[in-house]
Amino acid sequence: MPAAMRLALYSPAALVALAPTGALAVDYLSAEQAQKLMFPQADAFEPRDIPLDAALSQQLAAAGVRPVAPRMQLRLARQGGAVIGFMVVDEVIGKFERITYAVGVEPDGRVRQVEVLSYRESHGHEIRLPAWRRQFVGKTAASPLQVGDDISNISGATLSCTHVTEGVRRIVVWLDLLRRGGRLS
Repeated sequence: MPAAMRLALYSPAALVALAPTGALAVDYLSAEQAQKLMFPQADAFEPRDIPLDAALSQQLAAAGVRPVAPRMQLRLARQGGAVIGFMVVDEVIGKFERITYAVGVEPDGRVRQVEVLSYRESHGHEIRLPAWRRQFVGKTAASPLQVGDDISNISGATLSCTHVTEGVRRIVVWLDLLRRGGRLS
């Protein structure tokens, strides 16, 4: 029987039930809201655009990190002119859709906070739970930052957990190299 004839056997309600469902996209925070949440004492945020040069690319590769963009866009959180931290907004692919998140980092390179800004997948939204995100607090470039090692997995959100964890590691290592190279003042 041709497909058109098979579909004619279903009621309109059944056809709606068979229609593919799209991913649920939810925006939780803007980048501006996230920066104020992470650094409430900051009186200014200075955007920086740092290109990936050959030396930095080699250092990242030596640290086992593969950059996904030719530059890092970050915001320096300042209080009275002094740098009190850094915030980077990044995106990774969950299973099929993008996850936008922000990482706040202390001046000494420790993760201060991770916030999920937008989540577009239909499953795995549990990565937004405070208990899962708190696992990153205090981690540095020297930390494994690996699901199953120092970051717990969430059943049903394995790819989201893995990709966000890899993204946080990439950001922390990149910032550490920039800090040690004197490029973040």
